Amino acid sequence: MYFPSTNPLSSVHEDQGVWAPVDHQRVIAKLMMGLGVLFHREKTIHLEPLPETMLDEGKASLIPDLLLRDNETAQTPIIIEVCHTNGLQGDLHKVFQLIDQGFYGIREGFIYDYRTGQWFRYRKGDGGLTENSSFSEILQLDLNSFL
Repeated sequence: MYFPSTNPLSSVHEDQGVWAPVDHQRVIAKLMMGLGVLFHREKTIHLEPLPETMLDEGKASLIPDLLLRDNETAQTPIIIEVCHTNGLQGDLHKVFQLIDQGFYGIREGFIYDYRTGQWFRYRKGDGGLTENSSFSEILQLDLNSFL
């Protein structure tokens, strides 16, 4: 799956891929594990959690940290970005742009600031307004419960 670049700057940042701090990777791992159990073992959610993929040369991609894919429709209704406070504005912009451009069927985007423990949710049609919420209406789950 390819997501277009939303940031003209270099893709090597503290909060992305292989360059990300341990705390960032730990949050992604917990989300992957919790959602993965529900998808693969329990079969109680219909979206498959997939981690960010890598580009050539070991550089991190601009794909969201976690994708929740509907394999029947080949769409990605939910994306999750994990950041720390310094990267929050850039990640909010990235999520807004991906959702508002209508690529890949993304309807719900989440940003989690692991330093403050704050969640932000943006949904298609929200016009740039976020909610402080970790509850996915699509999954009917509180994503924070995995952390």
